[in-house]
Amino acid sequence: MSADATNPATPGPVVPTAPRRKARPRLDLRRLGRAALLGPAARDRLPDAISHVAEAHRAHHPDADLEPLRRAYVLAESSHRGQMRKSGEPYITHPLAVTLILAELGAETTTLTASLLHDTVEDTDVTLDQVGEQFGEEVRYLVDGVTKLEKVDYGAAAEPETFRKMLVATGNDVRVMSIKLADRLHNMRTLGVMRPEKQERIAKVTRDVLIPLAERLGVQALKTELEDLVFAILHPEEYEHTRQLIVENASRADDPLAEVADEVRGVLKEADIPAEVLIRPRHFVSVHRVSRKRGRLRGADFGRLLVLVHEDADCYAVLGELHTCMTPVVSEFKDFIAVPKFNLYQSLHTAVAREDGQVVEVLIRTHQMHKVAEAGVVALGNPYAPAPDDPADGERADPTRPGWLSRLLEWQRAAPDSDTFWSTLREDLAQDREITVFRPDGGTLGLPEGATCVDAAYAQYGEDAHACIGARVNGRLATLSTVLEDGDTVQLLMGQDPAAGPSREWLEHAHTPAARIAIQRWLTAHPEQDASAGPEESLTPFRSLTADAPAGPGAAGDGPAGRPAPGPVAAGVLVDPPGTTVRLAGCCTPVPPDEVTGFVVRGGVVTVHRVECPAVARMKNAGRPEAGVRWGDTTECRVTLVAESFVRPHLLADLTEAMALAGAEIVSATVEPPTQQRVRHTYTVQLPDAARLPALMRAMRNVAGVYDVSRARQQPEP
Repeated sequence: MSADATNPATPGPVVPTAPRRKARPRLDLRRLGRAALLGPAARDRLPDAISHVAEAHRAHHPDADLEPLRRAYVLAESSHRGQMRKSGEPYITHPLAVTLILAELGAETTTLTASLLHDTVEDTDVTLDQVGEQFGEEVRYLVDGVTKLEKVDYGAAAEPETFRKMLVATGNDVRVMSIKLADRLHNMRTLGVMRPEKQERIAKVTRDVLIPLAERLGVQALKTELEDLVFAILHPEEYEHTRQLIVENASRADDPLAEVADEVRGVLKEADIPAEVLIRPRHFVSVHRVSRKRGRLRGADFGRLLVLVHEDADCYAVLGELHTCMTPVVSEFKDFIAVPKFNLYQSLHTAVAREDGQVVEVLIRTHQMHKVAEAGVVALGNPYAPAPDDPADGERADPTRPGWLSRLLEWQRAAPDSDTFWSTLREDLAQDREITVFRPDGGTLGLPEGATCVDAAYAQYGEDAHACIGARVNGRLATLSTVLEDGDTVQLLMGQDPAAGPSREWLEHAHTPAARIAIQRWLTAHPEQDASAGPEESLTPFRSLTADAPAGPGAAGDGPAGRPAPGPVAAGVLVDPPGTTVRLAGCCTPVPPDEVTGFVVRGGVVTVHRVECPAVARMKNAGRPEAGVRWGDTTECRVTLVAESFVRPHLLADLTEAMALAGAEIVSATVEPPTQQRVRHTYTVQLPDAARLPALMRAMRNVAGVYDVSRARQQPEP
């Protein structure tokens, strides 16, 4: 908006010329704009200058009322009269071009009306109140949403604050962003008269913010052209190389895509499935990506086949015929009809192989799916108009309010300043795939790909997530750093300590802006906390218990940290020949009635292992002589247990108390330094009866925060 533009005939950055979908010839908006200045049309006639807009609009909406467009054009033309773009064109050519882009995508009349007026409040004497009086509150809201904030008032923060304002407006009406995307596309098409440094600055903002927004709103037709225009400006050498590849491929005598298209048409005709088979050339950036991935390109790499049918069931019928009559590449199959993408996209993706080894990608979708795939939210028309059979209760149910937009609106409120908002927005938009995870109560959380349990906690509980101590993912206990997958079920475990808070380590596992901002705010507000230790601080002094130390709750010893006690002399183990010194292996600590075996080691000592111990195979491979061992009549045993738990205050006291009550004498214990809010304890305990071992392990698991207790294994051989 108010964008400096260039005459399309003026030398400027190379503009992509890759083959595009079949569309109306580009109109000479310069000529139309100048013609509009010769005089207004009669009051009851549609001005000639917008006849092309009306034609494109009627192609999608045959019964549309064109009167609002006529009145909006008359106001826009008279308001902008005398204003010129930097290229020398009348300024009215810009809102005309933006409106034409939206009309070709299928936007409804209200969006087109606001598009014609989108710069009037910003650049002329027309006020928002006047727009509201003449065209209604919806048009007023859309025009206000895309109107820039003044640099005079906001200084360097004007651009990020304008985007913040625009995104908030988009949260109530996605048509605001539709107009902004079309506006930026026309400005990018006509960027050539700008200084190179300004072209680069605008291209980078387009790349970092507008293109991801176009992707998230599903407006692929705008997104792909914006990508190519940015590519031409920021990477001119790679762009030129890609252009040469496309030109060379176009001059080829053979076209494998056309050959496969004919074969597909024959297969579908024989199966009596009405379908339209088209060749979809890849745009410049797509060709560039494929060339970097595959190296030398072949003819089939320059495009894909698109099969359009009438019904959803026909999509699967087409897929079945192709996989039956041609050679499918099974790894390339994706079903985005049963599981649509987060940006409304639906289609079946598959690929078939030719005899020469070339692989042809095939997209299968209905005509309606194709319309949405190209235009995204624009194709939905007015998402706020009540359905004819729904009562008008004043509620606005917006089907285009996706999870990512709701999250964005939440965290932007907490962004303390423009710089934080701007940098966080770019980071957020760089995460371009969304997953859905389920809560135990049946609710869902929408999160970006790569999100962890930390992100899920803040998405569900906001700042109350500071007290989260862990999670169950698909019924299994997991740490907060666990990366979630699409479809996971997540139950978040909340601690009871009101003073608990996140550690700085959480920032390493927080991917969503909401989580990062909340954690950073807590850390800033609590500088007295040792963020590197956090809640684990109370655990670090307790490193080792020895046989000489008390075994009660909270006891501490001076034994060597991180090293278990040597294997004990094995009372109750019988060995041949009698009288041989026997020790229980520290790696698996066998107890009756475990099946055991023995090996002779240095000094003639026999070490006893459980037969499933990994060390057994290593000892046999090393040629250690095996000794016959068996349990005697004694039931006393010594065993090493490993407990894994989430970090929380008083955990050690509770755990050792539970072990003492279960009849276990703690011989030695080590606690590893906590990592990722998780801590590992290793205890060697003496039990008067081996039969008590299962009860001891159950008692340890019942301690709050402990999520697993197991027999020690795979420790170094003593």
